[in-house]
Amino acid sequence: MASQAPTNLPVLYHNLEPLNSQAHGKLSLRGLQKIAALGQVHAIPLTVDEFALAQRHYPIIFSVGDNPVPLALMSLHEGQNTFFDKDGELLEPGTYIPAYLRRYPFLLARLVEGSDELTLCFDQSSGAVGEFDDGQALFDADLQPTDTTKALLEFCEQFEAAGLRTSAFMTELATMGLLMDGEVSIQPEGSDAPAVYRGFQMIDEEKLRNLRGDELRKINQNGILPLLFAHLFSLSVMRDIFARHDRQGSLPMVAPIAFPANA
Repeated sequence: MASQAPTNLPVLYHNLEPLNSQAHGKLSLRGLQKIAALGQVHAIPLTVDEFALAQRHYPIIFSVGDNPVPLALMSLHEGQNTFFDKDGELLEPGTYIPAYLRRYPFLLARLVEGSDELTLCFDQSSGAVGEFDDGQALFDADLQPTDTTKALLEFCEQFEAAGLRTSAFMTELATMGLLMDGEVSIQPEGSDAPAVYRGFQMIDEEKLRNLRGDELRKINQNGILPLLFAHLFSLSVMRDIFARHDRQGSLPMVAPIAFPANA
């Protein structure tokens, strides 16, 4: 088994190590109540499998750049999060938690460039994995994976499969040219000027309305059309995020800046 973890890490991950029965045979897992760094993260990657549930809680936007991804927007300002406090603890029980967060501190990583093999890794800095008396063992006395580890691996595999479906969805959007630069204006009560937010992408509704019949039939049959509507419906939640900022006293005293969605 390859032993060197990747160095280019996704958001929230800091110190990845491949899980190995010889090195980690005594380790256990404790459930995370909070992820410290999450309080400063304003957007989290989302898979298409989650759009139906996530759109009721978060605006679903698309990042900018050459390889955009769907994001659950958690704040209108970089470095803030209106759903998790400064210590990374969920503020309101019942809020949908994206799968990206539920798999933390584990993920599947490709340790050998060009290889198709993915290895289960964990973030050593998370505080969730260690030699705990009250944790769930990752390996049994014979150094075989426990049911806990098997379930973790299965969840990460499901996440990777959802990621492939999401990549295919994004490729289709690019092919059809449906993405456009996003802009949302919110007029606060008593304010003379609207707050304008940019720095993300969204579906171009005009292009969507003007699709040819065969194109519309295709995205209806392959399941893409409901995803587009979930995204568009979710954009109304932007006002709820603004209201959360207002209640939490985290609205800036100056005009809002564009937030880069580079998760």
